[in-house]
Amino acid sequence: MTSPVPSATNLRAGSLPIAGLGAIDCDVHPRSPRRQDLLPYVDDYWREIFMSREIDHLELSGYPETLRPNRAAPDAGNGDAASLAKALLDPLKLDAAILNVTSGVHAIFDPYLAQVLCQATNRWLAAEWLDRDPRLRASLIVPLQHPEAAVAEIEAYAKDHRFVQVLAVVMNDKPLGQRYLWPIYEAASRHGFALNIHAGNTYRHAPTQSGFNSYLVEDFVHQTQGFANQVGSLLAEGVLAKFPEMKVVLSESGVTWMPSLMWRMSKDWRGVRIEVPWVKEMPSLLMRKQVRLTLQPFDGPSDPAQAARAIAHLGGDEMLLFSSDYPHDHRIDVAYWPANLPEELAARAARENALATYPRLEV
Repeated sequence: MTSPVPSATNLRAGSLPIAGLGAIDCDVHPRSPRRQDLLPYVDDYWREIFMSREIDHLELSGYPETLRPNRAAPDAGNGDAASLAKALLDPLKLDAAILNVTSGVHAIFDPYLAQVLCQATNRWLAAEWLDRDPRLRASLIVPLQHPEAAVAEIEAYAKDHRFVQVLAVVMNDKPLGQRYLWPIYEAASRHGFALNIHAGNTYRHAPTQSGFNSYLVEDFVHQTQGFANQVGSLLAEGVLAKFPEMKVVLSESGVTWMPSLMWRMSKDWRGVRIEVPWVKEMPSLLMRKQVRLTLQPFDGPSDPAQAARAIAHLGGDEMLLFSSDYPHDHRIDVAYWPANLPEELAARAARENALATYPRLEV
C-alpha cells in the first residue's frame, strides 16, 4: 500500500506509523466545490443568481498558495470521498477525519448570498462526502456576516453529529470575540460544536500592523499574529469565560508562539484585570483548558528533544491535535508520526485529545 505522500518528498519521516494509533485527523481538505457541485442544493432563484453573477470556484481570498486546497483532478486524492479514502484514510487506518472547506464565502459582503453558499456547501459536504464514508466528519460553514442565519444553520445541523465544529478564518473583518458574534457561540456551545479558526485572510485590512506584505513568506509567517489576536480577543471579550464548555481549535497556526502569548496575557492581566472582570482565571489557565492546536504544519525545532522543551511551555500536551493537513505538501510523509515530535505524544494527540475536544465526535 503506498504512502499518501511520495517518499521522494519526505525530508523528516519518523519511524512510528500513524496506522495502528486509531488516529483522528483534525484537518483534512476536500476539494473546494464548484458551481455545478452547489447548484443541486439551491433553489431556482439562486441558480439564476449563480449563473448571472458567474459565481463558480470560490477559493478563500488571499489564502497562501502553499495552503490552498488542491485544484487537481479527482484522482489527486481529495476530489471525492473514494479517492480520499484510498489516498489517506485507508493507508493511515484513520478512525475519523475532519473535513475543512476553506471557502471564499467568508469574504463575501452580501449576507444573503453568503447564507445560501454556506447552506449549499454544507449540503454538498453531507451528501457527497459524509454520506459516502462513515469515517468522515466536517466543519460547518456558517455566514459570520449574518449571525442570525449562522445560528439557524447551526440549529439545522444540531442533530447531525457528523458536523463537529463551526469554521471561521483567522484574519476576518473584526476580532472574533466581539459581542455581535456571541449568538453564534451560544448556539454552538449549546449543541456541543467546537469553534475552528483556520488559517486564511479575507483581506478586509492589511494583514500586518505595518501594512501589506510583498511576499508569500511574509503572509505565511504573519498568520500567527492573526491567531494571537483572535485568541486574545476571545479571552478579553469574555467568550472563553461565557462559554467554558466550547473548545477553540486553531488549525495550521503553529504551536511555538502560544506559550509566549499565554505568559504575556497572564502577566499583563494582573495589572489591568479591573477592566475585564469577567476574566476570573489566569489567562494561561483558560487557554490551556479551551484552546487546541493542530500539529501540521509544526513550527518547532527539528530536534525532538528541543521540540519537547518547546511543547512543555504549553503546560501540558492536552492542547495538541494530530492533523495531516492533507493534501497540502509539507515535505513529510504523513503516514508516519513527524520525526521532530516526541513519540510519547502520539497516542494522546492522535486520538484522546480529539475525543476530549469534540463532544459531537462519535467514532
